[in-house]
Amino acid sequence: MSRTLTTAFLLFSVWLLWSGHTEPLLLAFGVISVACVVLITRRMDRISGVEQSDWPRASFFLYLPWLVWQILKSNIDVARIILSRGLPISPRLVQVTSSQRTATGKVIHANSITLTPGTLSLDVRDDQILVHALTVASAEEVAAGEIDRRVTRIERGH
Repeated sequence: MSRTLTTAFLLFSVWLLWSGHTEPLLLAFGVISVACVVLITRRMDRISGVEQSDWPRASFFLYLPWLVWQILKSNIDVARIILSRGLPISPRLVQVTSSQRTATGKVIHANSITLTPGTLSLDVRDDQILVHALTVASAEEVAAGEIDRRVTRIERGH
């Protein structure tokens, strides 16, 4: 129940911040919209069988700054490649092992790979992620497994 109230509060706060409307009718529409989203979300949790333990922990928010830094570094690397005269790319496919136990952990891992420019998660099966890498360096970086280790720490709550 506390997760539902927290979600509703956060959604309404964001709605109010982005809309900037404080007229009673529009506030009522905002409350109704948030209530519909929260009800649908609760129903989806029941249907999908997602348990509270599958949701990202507080350690996820410690992971985000590191991920943003990796995204920025990768953006710079890809921009250098695009702007260089010879376009030094060497696309390749790499199989990366995923040590996460839950589907949520595997999704966070695969999406983190995709968010870093120059790499793209193509397929997730069992404990393997198929990744397309733009260069040898990006393939080696993904294969080194730093993302995997950090996401596994989130999953285990460390």
